[in-house]
Amino acid sequence: MKKLRKMICVLLVLAAAASFAPFAWADDEEETPAERLSAIQWIIMTEKAGKYGMLPVYPRDIKDGTYEIKVDSTSPFFKVRKGQIIVEDGQITAKITIASTSYLYVYLGTGAEAGNEKNEGWLEPEIVDGRTVFTFPIDALDKPIDCAAYSKARQQWYDRKLVFNASSLPEDVLSVDIPDYSMIESALLAYAIDGSEDIKPSPGKNRPSSGPPEPVSVSIPDGEYSIEVNLIGGSGRASISSPTLLVVRNGKAYSKLLWSSANYDYMIVDDTYYYNLTTDGGNSTFEIPITVMDDPMSVIADTNAMGDPLEIEYALTFYQDTISSKGKIPQEAAKVVFLIAAVIIVVGGIINYFVKKKRS
Repeated sequence: MKKLRKMICVLLVLAAAASFAPFAWADDEEETPAERLSAIQWIIMTEKAGKYGMLPVYPRDIKDGTYEIKVDSTSPFFKVRKGQIIVEDGQITAKITIASTSYLYVYLGTGAEAGNEKNEGWLEPEIVDGRTVFTFPIDALDKPIDCAAYSKARQQWYDRKLVFNASSLPEDVLSVDIPDYSMIESALLAYAIDGSEDIKPSPGKNRPSSGPPEPVSVSIPDGEYSIEVNLIGGSGRASISSPTLLVVRNGKAYSKLLWSSANYDYMIVDDTYYYNLTTDGGNSTFEIPITVMDDPMSVIADTNAMGDPLEIEYALTFYQDTISSKGKIPQEAAKVVFLIAAVIIVVGGIINYFVKKKRS
């Protein structure tokens, strides 16, 4: 059985490579290594849970007993803090502990299916030490499981997928070997790169990219400036500070944007991801290339303010004739005011000291 699974692991790599025919890999002259890599990254990164090519591990492959197990979730708002399985009489019962108490039910299926069931199959939790514990049967490990969760605050179902990782169990518990799924992904990436050492995978992407966007050229010296920017799109409740910071490097224009919210975790410009630079919990900040001046520039910003991550389309317009000194930016002006106030306090303290000294 173990040798068989190792053979299957190798076959998975070969089969996966063969299955990418839609990307025209049969004709290497028409498909560059970068394009092949982009396609394979898209396939790997869009696997919603677990690893590419996972083989299910069934109850018959696991010794009876109770075990702690690592559980992956596709949603950061439904993160499993503790996982446990009970294997007995050819069945697996799972227990998952969620830090949040904001979910009233889970359903083993999609949210649409749960809504149609009208309470049938809705599983209620236990609350243990302020955490939510759901218990339900599963048919296998290393297999994505649909598990819709019902939000107490929003009164609606959210789709999740869970994977119970067999590789996190003790070695003597399984009667089968677990394929090295990281090796499978590495093999696929190596096949995509095809010997091109200057191409590296880009973590965090979930769609193909034709490369980073080209910033617009500006005829001013490299440095930092201010520029007016207008934001449209979304619900209208979020905004961007204007004027904002304009950074010119090698004659190219970039903008450092400050949002009115701390809930944005990434922005997308022409399929390239830019991540929040703020690490102290303050309002979200991003540095992105400016691809056009005086015309709307399409971007996407992902917010978790709604409970679940939500990508929202916006349009930014940067006005070239408003480029001015960095000091016009509200944050920079505040720094100047603070510095002046600090100087006044220090100088005032020194003067007060000498006045008191002279009187004494």
